[in-house]
Order: sequence, then structure tokens, then C-alpha cells
Amino acid sequence: MRARDLLVPFPTVTLDTPVAEAARLLADQDLPGLIVVDGDGMPSSILPGTQVLRLAVPGYCQDDPALARVIDEAHADTFLRVLADRTVREALPREKRELPVTDPDATVLEIAALMARTHSPLVAVVGERGLEGAVTLQALMDRALSA
Repeated sequence: MRARDLLVPFPTVTLDTPVAEAARLLADQDLPGLIVVDGDGMPSSILPGTQVLRLAVPGYCQDDPALARVIDEAHADTFLRVLADRTVREALPREKRELPVTDPDATVLEIAALMARTHSPLVAVVGERGLEGAVTLQALMDRALSA
């Protein structure tokens, strides 16, 4: 089994895409993350859904989970509203990381190792024609467990 056998077309965003729009894509399509592309349509980063949450959840709640409990339910339910004027660029980790990108010939084990090493729930697949799609953690696990 190769990457080409597991890949699916995948939505992309740019660094300037509003992060609220990215969050809507994640929610509407039940995606684990999004591929961030540059001006040439090539992957420049992966935006995991958890990074969107990291941008939206107040730092004090991340540092001390007990503080999240003291926020009343009405305000807790609206925490994603802070994303309104933010961009994908702001949601990405500041430190440079290995880009989870592979070619269509990568094996399931190569993809799994890349996901594990980069802590990414998806891997972009780039072939001769550019971005061909992505392999998601779910597709990989479904295939690996059925083997």
C-alpha cells in the first residue's frame, strides 16, 4: 500500500486565510487539520485543529486548567469568537518544524513514521503535478488495522 492508494483530495488554506474560516472548514468537514499552501499552491505547513484551539483558548486556561472551570458556561461557549480578526499565520507554531510531506510512492510505514515524528494528523502528498491530496491519520489507521 502506497500513499497514492490512501490519499484524498484535501482543502487548503493560505497564511492570510482568516482562522475563523479555517475553523469552519475543520468543523464542517470533520478534518483533523488543513494544508497551508504558498503562492504556488505547494504545502508550506500543516495546521492541526489543535493549533486553532490553542489560538482561541486563553493562555491562563491552558496554563492552569482549573481556571477554565471558573468561567461561566455562557462565556465558555463563545471562546472561539476571539478568532474573528486572526489569520492562519497567527495560529501556526512559531518554531520551524519538519514539514509532513511525502511523495505518492511512500509506504504506509513511511507515512506513519512521518506522522509520528512531526506530530501531524495528516501528511500532504506531492507528486510531479504538485499537491495531489493528503493521507489522514484515520485513513492510515483504518488501513493498518485491516491488514
